[in-house]
Amino acid sequence: MRALNITDLQNDFMPGGALAVPEGDRVIAPANRLIQHFEFVVATQDWHPHDHGSFAANHPGCEVGSVIELGGLPQILWPVHCVQDTFGADFHPNLETARIRRIFHKGVDPHIDSYSGFYDNGHRRSTGLGEYLRDHDVDELFILGLATDYCVKYSVLDALHMGFRVAVIEDACRGIERQARMASAYSARPAAPYSPLYGPSGPWRRT
Repeated sequence: MRALNITDLQNDFMPGGALAVPEGDRVIAPANRLIQHFEFVVATQDWHPHDHGSFAANHPGCEVGSVIELGGLPQILWPVHCVQDTFGADFHPNLETARIRRIFHKGVDPHIDSYSGFYDNGHRRSTGLGEYLRDHDVDELFILGLATDYCVKYSVLDALHMGFRVAVIEDACRGIERQARMASAYSARPAAPYSPLYGPSGPWRRT
């Protein structure tokens, strides 16, 4: 079975938000169109507690963009964003959410970040997304959302590691870095208006 995974289309990642992704709002229209073509749709949300260790504001003397150690891993410090039960953490108001079967929260542990929709950055805790997809016989995953160079990228890498076939819908992704681009695909999905499939032997690598 195939599924659509909507990654972090939240207010704080939209223009004017706390951690705005350039042109992030331009993903909403293609996302809504694609939702209509999938029977199985899931979504992820950044869902941070207010004291999350990735927030620069929680480290006196540190600035946004600084790199510290968090949970034994290098951590970029971000503006406060997507705090649980706030407007910034909500989905964009124009996103059609009625057909989303389940929403998976990530970044809930204040002591470690979680870019991927499947695990925290240390692979210590699962969000439950992979298990849920497996339980429903999903083997092919189409991913869209924000941001290409962080949460989309690491969700793709984890999905591949778990054995899913993965397609990234490039027109429905945007990156934080303006020069962020998708890696070249190793094989194409014939006769379909989607990005090529990325496989375990393809160019995506965890860095």
